[in-house]
Amino acid sequence: MALGADRTAVLKMMLGQGVTLAAAGAALGLTGALAATRLLETMLFKVKPLDPAVYLLVVVLLGVVTIVASYVPARRAALLDPVELLKTE
Repeated sequence: MALGADRTAVLKMMLGQGVTLAAAGAALGLTGALAATRLLETMLFKVKPLDPAVYLLVVVLLGVVTIVASYVPARRAALLDPVELLKTE
């Protein structure tokens, strides 16, 4: 913001970085979970090893948590006054 970015640009940038990182983690996690189904099949009770509802629920839940966890610090950063922050440095 000290270099000319407005509050919405800062908010979009920080949210975008958080969601991108979470999407990469979800892709790796889903790949690992699908690969591990053979190993964990004996431990699953009343759930099919490749139950799409479970995978979808987990991805949606983690997506919501990621958005909230990215939005809170992004909002705090967007509300800072760059002039006052630079004075304290």
